[in-house]
Amino acid sequence: MAEASVLTARELVLPSGDAGQPLSIDSANPRNYHQAINAPAEMPRVTIDGRLFVPKNASKRLPVVIVVPGSLGVAPSHLRHAQTFVELGIAACVIDPFGRRGVTSTVSNQAQYSFAASAYDVLASVRVLSREPAIDAKRIGAQGHSRGGSAVLTAATRRFADAVVGAGRGMQAVLAAYPWSGQQFLDPRVGDTEVRVLMGDRDEWCSPQQVQGHVQAIRLTGGKATMRLFAGAAHSFDRGTAIQRIAEASVSPGAPTSYIADDGAFIHPLEEKPRPELVDRDLMVYGLKAGYGSKGASIGSKGEDAALFRADMLDFWRRALLG
Repeated sequence: MAEASVLTARELVLPSGDAGQPLSIDSANPRNYHQAINAPAEMPRVTIDGRLFVPKNASKRLPVVIVVPGSLGVAPSHLRHAQTFVELGIAACVIDPFGRRGVTSTVSNQAQYSFAASAYDVLASVRVLSREPAIDAKRIGAQGHSRGGSAVLTAATRRFADAVVGAGRGMQAVLAAYPWSGQQFLDPRVGDTEVRVLMGDRDEWCSPQQVQGHVQAIRLTGGKATMRLFAGAAHSFDRGTAIQRIAEASVSPGAPTSYIADDGAFIHPLEEKPRPELVDRDLMVYGLKAGYGSKGASIGSKGEDAALFRADMLDFWRRALLG
């Protein structure tokens, strides 16, 4: 697939031909959120690759959007979004969570590395970009797609962000595109980070209703969070490619939410007390045994889907980062 060739080459080049500045981002592979919050020294370390694209002839520090891919890795659509940001006068940093981990796809097995690690990647990128001379550290945003959408939502959650980057530090805004909200902190506060979610109402990978509940929980804690559902749109409806069936996709959108205690420990859906030893795989096995799992799901765009996504994305980032 096109995504694999981009990922294997590890040369993230925009459609304009701009190769950008290579970044090495020191991240980690926590086994779960509990380890990331309570025992960060025990996390195996990993360096992930990124590319920073800065508008030419920039004369002052610029805002930046971290582009976080989903289960198929870096796709041409992510690079097009990055070019759109650059043309808007916003720097873009595309990260590759897969290459250095030896992963090519997580569509058939999401437990190859933890969702906590995905969120950690985002905040590790924030740390690196905060030190870049061209970047305004107070105007850092992140746009995540699918698994990447889940990552930016967790990275915006103060219970996680405070432990990783420090109290009150983090991102000014996040846009979560068709995220999975199967894991949510009991305390979903995001502080001053603005949250926007874009999702199709015909998504077969993730539950729109579960995501609606997540956004509402953020709002009820005082967060600035909004969500837009797009009529008839499938998963990855910003791709600009025809809808296709991914036969090997392993999904369970109807599975119950796994909540996360303040210390990062998972609470099993059938239990009341948090257990620090639980990991993603334990919860996924439960979902499969309970009958929620299924094979095969669709991705892609139809009609004006991609154009509608782009228009909303542009409006959000103009307002959130450019004022």
